[in-house]
Amino acid sequence: MSWFVAIGGLLLLGILVVLLRPLLKQQDEPTTTASGVREFNLAILREQLAELEHDKANGRLDQAAYEQARQELERRVLDDAGGSVRPVGAGGRRLGLAVGLVLVVPAAVVGLYFYLGTPEAVTGGKPQARGTGAGEHALSPEQIAGMVENLALRLQENPNDGQGWLMLGRSYAVLGRYPESAAAFSRALGLLPPDAQHYADFADIVAMTQGKRLEGEPEKLVRRALEIDPNNIKALALAGTIAFDRQDYARAIREWRKVLVQVPEGSPVAAGIQNSISDAENRMAIAGQQAESKRDSASAAPARVSGVVELDPALRAQLAPGDTLFVFARAVDGPKMPVAMLRKKVSDLPLQFTLDDSMSMTPQFKLSTVGKVVIGARVSRSGDALARAGDYEGLSVPVVVGTENARVVIATTVK
Repeated sequence: MSWFVAIGGLLLLGILVVLLRPLLKQQDEPTTTASGVREFNLAILREQLAELEHDKANGRLDQAAYEQARQELERRVLDDAGGSVRPVGAGGRRLGLAVGLVLVVPAAVVGLYFYLGTPEAVTGGKPQARGTGAGEHALSPEQIAGMVENLALRLQENPNDGQGWLMLGRSYAVLGRYPESAAAFSRALGLLPPDAQHYADFADIVAMTQGKRLEGEPEKLVRRALEIDPNNIKALALAGTIAFDRQDYARAIREWRKVLVQVPEGSPVAAGIQNSISDAENRMAIAGQQAESKRDSASAAPARVSGVVELDPALRAQLAPGDTLFVFARAVDGPKMPVAMLRKKVSDLPLQFTLDDSMSMTPQFKLSTVGKVVIGARVSRSGDALARAGDYEGLSVPVVVGTENARVVIATTVK
């Protein structure tokens, strides 16, 4: 029995390392796909089966021990189809899956073996031999799916087996058959006592059926899991992910810190959690800076100048109502180019005006970039913005940006 348990433990450890490593890498590192993980696991299984065939041929294993070991390895295939749940997203979304794998895979291995395998090999009873043919150790995806379907058929004969439905749900999940997995989980939860881990796993599966989104039914399942056990690691990890997706970074950090205190310091899971916390802290800092910038902009004095433009009565007879009127502001110290300009007609006089940044000539040279300005008004008979001889104009005294009572009187002829 000792060599049998040792082989099983090494296989389990290898699967966990392969599954957890890509989940706990930084977001900019390449990740291993689910299909790649399954291919890796199948390669291990084929190698182990080949070794068993070799040992049997050399007389190191009798028929009973050979059958026992072979059936155990076949159960490992079902473990690959029943011991994990795919992640629901990147960054913080991978955290719940990584945590869940550490907790669920060992339990799934033991459960599947005792349910479908040969528990007598561990308990000391006599195993029942099953016929196998030479060359059958090359497990194909079709064979894996067939083993899962055999489990489904057994459950049709025994539909009240809650643990069986649970194993089937996990198996369907890794095969990517998420609707069937969700249905199996639903059957299992209706038959088994309330268990926080089951609800957390179910939440992950339902999220996969709706495009990896945790809002809605998955969130309700996570809340139910935390009602049963407020310290359930996977439920806390998923709760943090839900908050993270809503940009509630403070809550995400609180939930993930509850996970951090429950896992071994320095472990890969702890490192993954800390990375997610750091990501949330960085995003929260950026959001805080943006909010502060908006508050500063809102509290700043408005970049505008307003007042009135009047026409000297002596000039009214010399101007037509349709002549063009330009009202502009230019910096007291700086280029003569206006920082804001408004176009009207002589018929609008006297004119109440407001100049602001939306009336700037260029984005780099606006009212908000200068301190003091002079307000000018000019009547152009040609309609040209450039001053020409014969135009009429007037200038205000220098005023600070933000002034609301500037006054301009058009009374001078441009020479």
